[in-house]
Amino acid sequence: MSLSWGTVTYGKETICFSVFYVARKTLEIAVHPDGRVVVKAPVGTEFDVVRQRVVKRAGWVKRQLEYFRQFEPRTPPRRYLGGETHLYLGKRYILKVSEGDSNEVKLNRGHIAVTTAETTSAERVRHLLDQWYKQKAVAKFNDSFDRCWPPFASMLAIKPKIQLRHMNKRWGSLSKRGTLTLNTELIRAPRECIDYVITHELCHVQYHNHSSTFYDLLEKVMPDWEKRKHRLELSLV
Repeated sequence: MSLSWGTVTYGKETICFSVFYVARKTLEIAVHPDGRVVVKAPVGTEFDVVRQRVVKRAGWVKRQLEYFRQFEPRTPPRRYLGGETHLYLGKRYILKVSEGDSNEVKLNRGHIAVTTAETTSAERVRHLLDQWYKQKAVAKFNDSFDRCWPPFASMLAIKPKIQLRHMNKRWGSLSKRGTLTLNTELIRAPRECIDYVITHELCHVQYHNHSSTFYDLLEKVMPDWEKRKHRLELSLV
């Protein structure tokens, strides 16, 4: 995979974009919630061809950038101090930290209450909260999988195994051996978004790429997948 960058001007807007040359047949332009404009182009495509496509789509790109800007400022980095907010299944909860006789985390009337028998340092609070998120993710992701599996039952006799791990760039993946890996960060997203990620990956049981037939299947089993995907992109900012 190779990479290049470029800019185009649309009115008073300067649009910066990156281009990834990959093994695909069509050119795709995507605008991400963080303001990145990413172009995926077939290997061998001339840069001028890519740039002209961005120029042609500049009005649409500008509208997408303006849409995402309305959600700024974005959530600042978490410091794991009482009073800040944390996401769980798409809802924001106020973090409450206190000392007690044991270590525990509970949801309580709009709060995520972290009690620690040791130090209430940010590092300790973060550790307890991360463990709580992982425990919740195991249960919630399995519930989601059970909801999403029926349309795919006839394609595979054996259900894929689920494993969780933190991933920087992907929400999920499905291996050829049938292991469905989910990003632990998904526990912060709404249930419908978790269902979307799992359904998306299960579609790879039938199609191991992102061809038109892949999206036909995704559309069939989850007609509102684009709405869910869009909500996911906005829910964790």
